[in-house]
Formats: sequence, C-alpha cells, structure tokens
Amino acid sequence: MIVIDATDTILGRMASFAAKKALEGETIVIVNAEKAVISGNKNNIKRKYKTRREVGDRYKGPFFPRMPDRIVRRAIRGMLPHKTRRGREAYRRVKVFIGVPKEFENAEKLRLEWTVDKLKHRKYITVEELTRWLGARW
Repeated sequence: MIVIDATDTILGRMASFAAKKALEGETIVIVNAEKAVISGNKNNIKRKYKTRREVGDRYKGPFFPRMPDRIVRRAIRGMLPHKTRRGREAYRRVKVFIGVPKEFENAEKLRLEWTVDKLKHRKYITVEELTRWLGARW
C-alpha cells in the first residue's frame, strides 16, 4: 500500500503516478486531497470546471463532482481505462481522503517530487479553493 500526501502536489502529475501504480496492482491511498494544486490561470481553471459541471442534466449525466476528494479521484479515473475490467479493478484500488484519517496518521507518507516549487510561472489554484468556489461544503 502506498500512502501519498497530496499537499502542494500538482494534481495531474500525482494522478498519473497513482493511476500507473494502481494498474500495477498497488493499493493507493491519497490523503490531504484538498491541498493538491492545479497549475494554470485561476480564472481559466474555474471556467473549465464550471463548464464541466453544467454539461448534461441531473438525470443522465455526465456527472462531475464538487468535493475535493472526488475531483482528485475523477482526475485519476481519467488516466485509467475505466471501461475495461482491468481499469475498473485498478480504480477500486484507489482511495482518496480529505485530511488524514486516523488509520493513516502514523503511516509513512510518500511525498512526490512534483510540487508547487517546481512550477516556473507560479500560477495555480488549490483544489480546496476551487471546490469552495464551486459550492462544496464539508
């Protein structure tokens, strides 16, 4: 089992790492999902996610989440072949949490090298800030 601390980690890089490890058969646990960051212009990111939420209808979908743990999980799903049996099984091995649950407080957490410090342009938004803007309450 790999426990990843998402604090200041770039969402796309972390999601691709988690997806690859899940396909290899590892169980992935991501904690502090709300502290992950999405790189780019804040207004463009907000517009993109708002548009995704408004597509479709509430009965048929596509359904796009507001909660930070579900947004991170959805990003990982986008990097998996989730319509195949292998992809579905890998997706089931991924668990994402807001904050740190008691069972993982003492676990050794992996800090990925793709953090905010590596960004050249310093334009980013945290998943927490985005989800609060989308109207999520937790």
